[in-house]
Amino acid sequence: MSIKKQYLKSKPVCKVTFRVPKPASVTARKVCVVGEFNGWNVKANPMKSLKSGEFTATIDLETEREYQFRYLINETVWENDGGADKFISSTYGNCENSVVII
Repeated sequence: MSIKKQYLKSKPVCKVTFRVPKPASVTARKVCVVGEFNGWNVKANPMKSLKSGEFTATIDLETEREYQFRYLINETVWENDGGADKFISSTYGNCENSVVII
């Protein structure tokens, strides 16, 4: 899993590209990135399936903030991003959320 950040000079926004590599998504038919930036809406940011077997999505996020998020694979399996800036305990379930710092 990886996160790429592209800061815009014209406004306080960062284009964040979330990527789930093929080994992590080998059985995936559908992957969504879900987090604070979309109200934890599992349908808001479906990721695009690439020919390589990877999944990707780019989201514009406000700068100078931290956002918790996770990936939802096949609408049943939650995964963190090993490339996240940090991890924080979730108030739901016995898990941690990935955090991206912009």
